[in-house]
Amino acid sequence: MAHTVETATAYVITELEAKGTATRFDFDVSGIVAATHNLTETWDFHSVDRRRFWSIAATFLRA
Repeated sequence: MAHTVETATAYVITELEAKGTATRFDFDVSGIVAATHNLTETWDFHSVDRRRFWSIAATFLRA
């Protein structure tokens, strides 16, 4: 499977909405994708440490 910005975006949305307590609209999804990619240098977000992912996501929570 080729990992692209689109697959990374889909991954982020799935993770954010997985528990049903938040939606993609509660976060700046494109910001999460860009920051995660910049820090990890990969579009394969499945390989990113979960704590690191959630730490990044938390910084993009919309108020």
